[in-house]
Amino acid sequence: MRILTRHDVYRLVPMSVAIELVTRAFRDLSLGQAHAPLRTPIEIPDHLGTTLFMPAYVPSSGGLGLKVVSVFPENPSRYQKPTIHAAVLTVSPETGEPTALLDGTYLTALRTGAASGAATKLLARPDSHRLLVIGAGAQGPTQAWAVLTVRPIETIYVYDRVPEASATFAQRLRELAPDHQAEVIPIDDMTSVLPTVDIICTATTAREPLFHDAHVPAGVHINAIGAFTPEMQEIPPETVARAYVVVDSVAAALAEAGDLIKPLRAGSIDESHIQTELGEIVAGFKPARTSPEQITLFKSVGNAVQDLAVAAEAVRRAQAEGYGQEIEL
Repeated sequence: MRILTRHDVYRLVPMSVAIELVTRAFRDLSLGQAHAPLRTPIEIPDHLGTTLFMPAYVPSSGGLGLKVVSVFPENPSRYQKPTIHAAVLTVSPETGEPTALLDGTYLTALRTGAASGAATKLLARPDSHRLLVIGAGAQGPTQAWAVLTVRPIETIYVYDRVPEASATFAQRLRELAPDHQAEVIPIDDMTSVLPTVDIICTATTAREPLFHDAHVPAGVHINAIGAFTPEMQEIPPETVARAYVVVDSVAAALAEAGDLIKPLRAGSIDESHIQTELGEIVAGFKPARTSPEQITLFKSVGNAVQDLAVAAEAVRRAQAEGYGQEIEL
């Protein structure tokens, strides 16, 4: 079995490739050609944490296996450790034997960024130049990297309730995308910036909306990737109600996405408002953006087809190029 570290995965799968892989995986998922049962969460109340078990099979990429990812919001303050930890185990679809164990913490950030990159490519206005990232933790820089890959971003505003996270954002993004030319501006108040931006990425563990709907401009595209349980919420319900909502998986969104479940329960929207999957747009069954003034919202709770598609590619390239460490179990 091959062991691949964070640095191995970074060297083996560039963001542009990850976006292509995730785009294809979402198409396959919507067409019924990939399989991902609803993930199993286990709550750890003593530490306010959640551990998620996520299997998937993506035949087109040869991806088969499981991701285990933990989200423990108190880690930075209590233990000086990252909020998210993960590992991915890949399995041979030919023989069923384990083939590789990959660092899943970076892979999660990469594939989540790639999902937003795919959605941004399909839904954001082509002339989008200003990006707001809300949540400057592990997911924030890869969100920005993905958007930079598909749109001509000139300015990136960064907001986080922990100022130190915003302060180090530019350096962390530069390490991922050393050639980017965008200006990175940390901010401590979103109110004046929100009406001026073209794209918003939210990557937090918030349980109530991060901003007011009145500040959301016409034509904006939103990638909402942080709220992954029914109790969490990042986006105002009024914004959800007036947006063209696109999800990674309708079944998963209705089961897990607080951004959509809370407005549904309140009667602000009904289920007909949540019937477009990103993969259906890729396949040509549903429309992308239909006007410059339309607000578009990509709501993702994450799907293991993303992880296994990217992991399978990393393993293929590692075997061909000699990356990683081979071990006997």
